[in-house]
Amino acid sequence: MKHINLQEKITFHKDHFIPNILYASPKVKMPLICMEQGQVIPPHSGNSVGIFFVKEGKGIFTLDDEKITMEKGMVIVAPEGSSRGMKCIERMVVLAVSAGG
Repeated sequence: MKHINLQEKITFHKDHFIPNILYASPKVKMPLICMEQGQVIPPHSGNSVGIFFVKEGKGIFTLDDEKITMEKGMVIVAPEGSSRGMKCIERMVVLAVSAGG
């Protein structure tokens, strides 16, 4: 795989978020997360570093006890071992990279 056109990979579902896995190896995973308004990824512990780039939309990111407003163009880094989750406020597309662990 040499390149990925993100626009071609964006897919939404009305009942649940879509984690379209763009790349996976033993140490790196890269899902494109597509969420409709109101959809939630509950906070969960991550055993790797998580990097989240907001391509489109708005949401609330939970990083341990902190709530972070997600907006287009923003990058959030969740350290290894932190709890992370998100709630979509406005139809959202997030490119995530999980590395390590």
